[in-house]
Amino acid sequence: QPKICTRSGQIVGAEVLLRWQRPGIGMVSPGEFIPLAEESGLIHPISEWLISHVFDLIAYWVASGNPPCPISINLSAESFFRHSLVPFIDRQLERTGIPASILIVELTETVLMQNADTAQQVIGALRNRGVRISLDDFGTGFSSLGYLNRFSIDEIKIDQSFITNLE
Repeated sequence: QPKICTRSGQIVGAEVLLRWQRPGIGMVSPGEFIPLAEESGLIHPISEWLISHVFDLIAYWVASGNPPCPISINLSAESFFRHSLVPFIDRQLERTGIPASILIVELTETVLMQNADTAQQVIGALRNRGVRISLDDFGTGFSSLGYLNRFSIDEIKIDQSFITNLE
């Protein structure tokens, strides 16, 4: 899904959206299959496949003469807190030669609040490599800007429900 600058109309990035087209059933909502993948432990190989595939796509895009385009990937709590996440991203960066600043890891408030100290460590490790961090769906949970001060977040995506009744 492209991210478009409202002033210029230019594509300034993209967000990876994982979908499942199940034969005989049709499109299965991420709200249905992601929790099942988390419960079964399949979320880890799915996340690794997705990250690897995104790096391959970025490398292909750049090799085709296009400028690098920042890509956001949403990670579940299970994938984010897995001890192998940062080394896996390191291997993908090395394998493809893609600059770390192209990757944006998106997390929800729930992930951050689930284990704030560990979240802060993982965010720090990713940011030390140049990976950017985005907070997705801000406004659906705790929503404390003061509490978020302790995290190094590059961007905050405010949930529509948080601003629906604002003039």
